[in-house]
Amino acid sequence: MKENKFTLQMPLVEAMLKYKADNVYPLHTPGHKGGRGMERLLRQELGGSVAMDVSLMSELDDIHEPETYIKEAQELAAQTYGSDACFFAVNGTSQAIHAMLLTALNPGDKLLLPRNAHRSVAGGLVLGGIDVVYMYPEYNADFALQTQVTPQAVEAALEADSSIKAVLLTSPNYYGIAADVAKIAAICHAHNAVLLVDEAHGPHLGFSELLPPSALQCGADACAQSTHKIVGAMTQCSMLQVQGKNLDLQRAADVMSILTTTSPNYLLMGSLDAARAQLQCFGKEMAETAVAAAEKLRRLCAAHAGLRVLEEKDCCGLRLDTTKVTVDFSAWGYTGIEVGDYLRQAGVAVELVDAKNVLFLVTYADNTVDYDAALCRIDAVLCALEQKKQPQTVVPEVKAVPVTASVLPLREVFFKKKKTVSLLEAQGRVCAEQVSFYPPGIPVLLPGELITQEIITYCKLLKDLGLPVSGPADSTLQTIRVIEDGE
Repeated sequence: MKENKFTLQMPLVEAMLKYKADNVYPLHTPGHKGGRGMERLLRQELGGSVAMDVSLMSELDDIHEPETYIKEAQELAAQTYGSDACFFAVNGTSQAIHAMLLTALNPGDKLLLPRNAHRSVAGGLVLGGIDVVYMYPEYNADFALQTQVTPQAVEAALEADSSIKAVLLTSPNYYGIAADVAKIAAICHAHNAVLLVDEAHGPHLGFSELLPPSALQCGADACAQSTHKIVGAMTQCSMLQVQGKNLDLQRAADVMSILTTTSPNYLLMGSLDAARAQLQCFGKEMAETAVAAAEKLRRLCAAHAGLRVLEEKDCCGLRLDTTKVTVDFSAWGYTGIEVGDYLRQAGVAVELVDAKNVLFLVTYADNTVDYDAALCRIDAVLCALEQKKQPQTVVPEVKAVPVTASVLPLREVFFKKKKTVSLLEAQGRVCAEQVSFYPPGIPVLLPGELITQEIITYCKLLKDLGLPVSGPADSTLQTIRVIEDGE
């Protein structure tokens, strides 16, 4: 990658390296003392980096009251993305989503929320005592996946209820389909509502016209980004970007402090600093590399007759992040779960499988001979499956998630007594826990919602297909927790 006008600056990383070079003996936490006391095998695997796993040191700044290196690193991240303030999240994008909600809304305020929101949003609603008005996204029956809500639907909801204070979108969604954020942002602001965006799968957007624009470029008031999912930060590292026109930046800082550990890992924060530096200097080249790598995979899959690859033309006018490669295997008589297993046996692990599709996540890092070798393994699996295609009727039809009815607020349910009953006997009961199939982690049931026979049938279908369930205490979903009688 060629150098651009920006100088590669990593203030926090540079401070950490200087501290390591000082060779100070640590009579303080953590207990492994720079790796000296760590189990030998783990120490060996971690190498010299473990020496930078240090406690909260004045020489390295404090994430709760940043004044030097962390402050500078966050300011550079805000500059990179065009926000008024950036906050490092070391507890994943879930933390950043919770912070967005608690910054924008007070207890009792209403949030307009498309149903295809990640399960972490429910946690923010509980923490904030926030009321919610649900709406349902459009459904692509060809690929059996939810897309996005329309601007018209958002406007209708805001006109129907003027007390709604904020809208939260998931854009792009897990499959790379971006909402019309610009139009929705304008609609929100015209109705005195703020727009929050779960941009977990979009930290690479905005650096190239080959990809959809970022949420901030489209006028969003805040967005939460999984820097670890798509670009170069370590797992669990995310950023919260906030605009100050409609949101209180100091309140955002206060909320992030409440939600952040007092012992943040400097290796995690340093990886955020480094990932930002890469993007600031090479973001355009990184995006182009990712798109080109994904195009190789797209062509490979499309060359096999009967396979359908999700393209932008399938998204009803919406933009598609083409680094997400979604392939429908139903015409060959296979579920996505089955194909995912065959690929894993061949040494390739995919991002997501569902009833019909396999989702491959491609990034700028996929520009190596290893990636080309993986493409060859994928092609070999596809050739083998093509030779033994099954009748298409083998794949059960999966329709859109059934509409549910909310009976009690999430926060109220959280504090109520619960009991466990058989899922098959739960019809008519009030659900007391979240039920999602992960990934993508979109709730099928939320606490406080009425369990219907349609929901029971839908959950059983997905379980029978082999999709892993997330949220309930019983991960087999043989049983489910409900509100106790009389509660």
